[in-house]
Amino acid sequence: MDIKGKVVIVTGASSGIGEAAAREFGREGAKVVLAARRVDKLEALAKEIEALGSQTLVVQADLSKLEDIQKMVSNTLQTYGRIDVLVNNAGFGRLDWLENLDPAEDIQAQIDVNVMGVIQTTRQVLPVMIQQRSGSIINMCSMAGLVGTPTYTIYAASKHAVHGFSEALRREVKPWGIDVSLIYPGGVVTEFSQHAGIKRKTNATTPKFMLLTAEQVGKAVVKLVRRPRRMWIIPWLWSVTVFLNRFLPDVVDATTIKNFTIPERVDELYKK
Repeated sequence: MDIKGKVVIVTGASSGIGEAAAREFGREGAKVVLAARRVDKLEALAKEIEALGSQTLVVQADLSKLEDIQKMVSNTLQTYGRIDVLVNNAGFGRLDWLENLDPAEDIQAQIDVNVMGVIQTTRQVLPVMIQQRSGSIINMCSMAGLVGTPTYTIYAASKHAVHGFSEALRREVKPWGIDVSLIYPGGVVTEFSQHAGIKRKTNATTPKFMLLTAEQVGKAVVKLVRRPRRMWIIPWLWSVTVFLNRFLPDVVDATTIKNFTIPERVDELYKK
């Protein structure tokens, strides 16, 4: 797909990967629809993209609310008359032991945004792309969508759901010239960790040499529009973890429990 002049919706565009992807689409000459809750950040990004010579549309939207999603799609069609690319990027994580997660703010909210937000946004955009007989849908997944680890129970559940949804959707819509791609980044330097509530005794984290910048992932999103692929794990080294998790799950279980779960919960395990 030639990106110049195409209408691109990016959800969660106020920071991190969404912001970087939107900026990259702007550099390519796309008409970029910026959607998120923090409208002040969207407006600042819009000015930056417009300075590059591209058009933007700012839409304040909470992706857990169907009416906001419908408004976003309606405003896009009223302004540009079509939708060529949808980047389902909006999402967040709350990382803790399951019994510590708040039922509403941590569990339900993650499912509402990370799963239902992706499904409902895609559902609203899909009839437009079917009528056009063209389109590209990029769903932001995560390594958590392929490998579940302790404290990631709900986040992993949400990303596994996105994986299954995208796989089925890809097989539904391809005859209409619509591509569905999944991207699975490992650790990315964004605001995610600041809001996730991570508390770890072991200080376990992604090795620095495998950390990605938001800009790297943003560029990968644009590449997926140009050359769609079923799924893209970045960096590629995480593919080894996916392989081990699939074919040697007992080894991964034992290693994870010994080196992470028990050290993290040792006080609770052995308290009298």
